[in-house]
Amino acid sequence: MTAQDAQAPGLARLAGLIADETRAACLLALLDGRAWTAGELARHAGVAASTLSEHLGKLVAGGLLAEERQGRHRYVRLADARVAQLLEDLAAQVDPRAVRRPRSLREATAGSAMARGRTCYDHLAGRLGIAVTDALTARGLLRQDTGFALTEAGLEWFDATGITLPRADRRPLARGCLDWTERRPHLAGAAGAALCRHVFDAGWCVRIGSERAVRVTPSGERALAELLGIGPAVLR
Repeated sequence: MTAQDAQAPGLARLAGLIADETRAACLLALLDGRAWTAGELARHAGVAASTLSEHLGKLVAGGLLAEERQGRHRYVRLADARVAQLLEDLAAQVDPRAVRRPRSLREATAGSAMARGRTCYDHLAGRLGIAVTDALTARGLLRQDTGFALTEAGLEWFDATGITLPRADRRPLARGCLDWTERRPHLAGAAGAALCRHVFDAGWCVRIGSERAVRVTPSGERALAELLGIGPAVLR
């Protein structure tokens, strides 16, 4: 067996962990970057708590989820940013024609909100994420021609905006993440995470509902227009 063949069993086990609709639903929900209780995930996936507990056990054992307990509550979150990247990349490969149509007005509204703006683990995605990425690129703050990279002007822009970039982080400073609704890459990596934290801390964005969807606030519209020239119509 070759070295490449030796990876086959592990790859098959990893694919098997994701190849279950209930487990896939839980993993996608956890792309919001937060920790969920087992009960919350069970309600989200529409299964019994006992069934969900078995699925979570497999995901934790497989290294896709990390688990922590506080009192009687069991919380789980994605193990790390690499797992989030894997899930987002896989979701982007799903044929849009194979996605089930919304069964209710509530589902359609939630889907529209997710497409407009959402978090992808720890960075911005959807039309909001693409708009920010395009604006950074148009202003020469971000390069995409040879892979994602902040320019010197980009580093200065982050500093002037009050967004601290972790220089000793093992993650790449800037990375492209294929957006599963826009089918184009948005900004991820340490810079994407720092920018996402800033927009929430500054009150430029707020989460809506129990999904990953986010909404740009009036102060956020003003800030993004002033800093990046993004018109409010793009954000609504």
